[in-house]
Amino acid sequence: MTVASDDIVARINEVLGEANRFLSIDNGSVEYVRLDPDGILRVKFLGSCAVCPLRPMTLRAGVERAVLHKVSEVRRVELVPN
Repeated sequence: MTVASDDIVARINEVLGEANRFLSIDNGSVEYVRLDPDGILRVKFLGSCAVCPLRPMTLRAGVERAVLHKVSEVRRVELVPN
């Protein structure tokens, strides 16, 4: 069971900030929503990323890969509806 401590959330937001540097090129971004007790990170895409047809690939190959590499408490990353 994972508790979303301030340290974990800060590390998640750091990784999402790095991802946002790239997503902002296409006028999009990703935002932290919550970390569930089972290690599932919930995020939301904003801007052009919210409607992009490549959203699933960006989530898995970009955002999830980066988060899992740097935040061991996260087991998976899922989108919440906008």
